[in-house]
Amino acid sequence: MGNRIVIEPDIRQASTLPASFYRDADLFERTKESIFARSWQLVGDTDSLKAPGQIVPLTLLEGFLDEPLILTRDHRDQLHCLSNVCTHRGTILVEGCTNERAIQCRYHGRRFALDGRFLSMPEFDQAENFPSENDHLPQLAMGQWDKFIFASLAPAQALDEVLAEMKQRVGWLPLPAFHLDLTRSRDYLVHAHWALYCENYLEGFHLPYVHHDLAAALDYGNYRTELFAHGNLQVGIGKKGARCFDLPKSSPDYGQDIAAYYFWLFPNTMFNFYPWGLSVNIVKPLSPDRCKVSFLPYVYDASLLDQGAGGMLDKVEREDESVVEAVQRGMASRLYDRGRYSPTQERGVHHFHRLLADALNR
Repeated sequence: MGNRIVIEPDIRQASTLPASFYRDADLFERTKESIFARSWQLVGDTDSLKAPGQIVPLTLLEGFLDEPLILTRDHRDQLHCLSNVCTHRGTILVEGCTNERAIQCRYHGRRFALDGRFLSMPEFDQAENFPSENDHLPQLAMGQWDKFIFASLAPAQALDEVLAEMKQRVGWLPLPAFHLDLTRSRDYLVHAHWALYCENYLEGFHLPYVHHDLAAALDYGNYRTELFAHGNLQVGIGKKGARCFDLPKSSPDYGQDIAAYYFWLFPNTMFNFYPWGLSVNIVKPLSPDRCKVSFLPYVYDASLLDQGAGGMLDKVEREDESVVEAVQRGMASRLYDRGRYSPTQERGVHHFHRLLADALNR
């Protein structure tokens, strides 16, 4: 396909992305720097970094960006997100979670403070103009929303801009009491382009056709999508008798029977709030026809886990996988190019395509 992607701003006239987008290996590679390296990604939470000296290694979007990083809490009680690559000869510094006074390279003994500052290096007494700024560990842009830690290699926007609507809408929730339940965490390998997975998430149009149990809990007629600058929100209204939020009077939705808030942050992160807590879904690209979706459940009230819209997540995921993988196969057809958007039901998909095209065209 050509170098420029065009999505008509008026959804009533617009056509979807061409099928070639989902097959194009060069475009897939372009998204690494144009979209994902410039996005904010959830990289952890403060429960894993409670005490000064703690160090947590991670790989940013493993299988795609593959950037080795570490989260640290230094001895001034400050959090940092740093490169996990030694500035001497490039070896990986930290292989597992640990608690240390400093970071020492196991290869040649270079030492760094927990804020990334170079401290010392043996056998470098005769090196000139050493140390320099290049000998410190690079720091990533990092920010927090309550316990959730985000980082970016080269952010296109401030984190506060990206999170503003979500904070305003559900900031009343007791997030410090939400705890990651690793026994319920899942990774799903989906044989489809990452963008197809996001498109499916971004519309409730398919609910009565694909998710019969979920449709029984949600009022399809009142399901709505709200668009923001860097994401959107789908509001799931519960049917009579469904488990819903007990909203405070300060909520703009007070008086409504809301069973779920589905927040999507461009390009690949979903924050799904239910009465029992939160399911974070991160879509991780692997290839033009493969992605991995990580489900991270943060539980607040375990007694509500199997109820309402948030009570059947594994089943809903497998139903989504089936239909998204069928779309991926359809994108290989010689007889299909582009479709049209439903102006009432696919506003979120249209919005996503416009954000995606703008980022790639830049």
